[in-house]
Amino acid sequence: MNVSERGRESDNRPYFFLSYAHTPPWGSGGGDPDHWVHVLFTDLCDHIMALTDLPAGTPAGFMDRELRSGDGWPEKLSENLATCRVFVPLFSPRYFTSEMCGREWFAFHERILRARAAGEGDVPAIVPALWTRVDYAQLPDSVRHIHIDHGAFGERYTAHGIYGLIKLNRLHDEYEEIVLGLAQRIVRVAHESPLPAGRPRPYESTPSAFKPRGEGPRHIHLTVAAPTRDSLPQHRDVRPYGEDAQDWNPYHSESTRPLSTLAEELIRSLDYRITVSSFDDEDTGDTDDDDVAKAPSGRPGILLVDRWVLTDEERRRRLVEFDSKARPWVNAVVPWNRSDVQCHGAEGRKLAEKLENTLPMILDRGRRTDCRMAVNGIPSLKAFTDVLPLVVAHTFRQYLKHATAHPPAGPHVPRPRLMGPTHQPPYLDAGPDNGGEA
Repeated sequence: MNVSERGRESDNRPYFFLSYAHTPPWGSGGGDPDHWVHVLFTDLCDHIMALTDLPAGTPAGFMDRELRSGDGWPEKLSENLATCRVFVPLFSPRYFTSEMCGREWFAFHERILRARAAGEGDVPAIVPALWTRVDYAQLPDSVRHIHIDHGAFGERYTAHGIYGLIKLNRLHDEYEEIVLGLAQRIVRVAHESPLPAGRPRPYESTPSAFKPRGEGPRHIHLTVAAPTRDSLPQHRDVRPYGEDAQDWNPYHSESTRPLSTLAEELIRSLDYRITVSSFDDEDTGDTDDDDVAKAPSGRPGILLVDRWVLTDEERRRRLVEFDSKARPWVNAVVPWNRSDVQCHGAEGRKLAEKLENTLPMILDRGRRTDCRMAVNGIPSLKAFTDVLPLVVAHTFRQYLKHATAHPPAGPHVPRPRLMGPTHQPPYLDAGPDNGGEA
């Protein structure tokens, strides 16, 4: 199917999803604090209807303004995140502290990652707009890879954002020019790089792409334990493998990209700083300081493991050692493609049993969580992208729970404690029980 055919198929989908941080009401005025966001949304829809051939009655965009509790709003949000062609986040300081906005960003960006994995190329379907001024330092790591050419719209836009332009009458013409330019870009991106619709992701289980307020940088290390093409058994299909373990692509019928690359992008979209290495390149060693099972610098770690790696006895021996030294913040993810016929039958069961004997501690740890599928065998690419965020969150929680704290340098300050009164109250000096007169 070519691009023009896909464009015709998606003509009735909304062009954009407007993602914004709700401003809390204050004072006794009772006005709508998001009134001006709705004005922007309406103006964008007017322009898009004029710039396209959308049929009458078809929504040009989606905004959650009309959703109310009890109206099935999580389902409507998820449906529109799965079908809208372009995601338009309104950047503001409040935006990156909103869990709701973080969930919307993650759900839409996951569509982009899946399209990229399926060979659709780099789809620039996120078109940010400045609602208020935001400095680069305020942007989460998960956002900084998005190209933002705000300078093309002029200094006043960069300094004031759309909110400043819309509120100041003297800048009204600049506001109109900015909004028209934004609408034109939305239409251009939707037509030139069409993003396929996806399956709605349950809103309640969607993680946020932004780390919680006040939390510092979060690091995680991904280790890939898989065979290379020249170290496979002779009868094993070579298509999932390459020259390095990081080339492993167990879902090759669904994806054109190595699994570690997809995992790296997905973890980064959760606002983590990630490093990736091959198990072959790491030294489990005998010294605690260099033990790969702790992950670099004691960081939380995830072992991405292919059961076929166990056909090499030396790798299996090193994995046994890895398991024996693995800290509580190291977990495993075991892709096991249900479409790969060689992963089933007697040999598949033998490899599964062998993995149980190789990584008993890590696998048992994984089965005592809400993401046990991760160690039981992940059957598809979609299942992998669904479960990986759960494993990442659990791994980081374990790190915070068990890792040694390193307080800043300086004098020790004792923990505050409640003490009794320093002077005996006067009423205790009287009475027969205290040596006083009756």
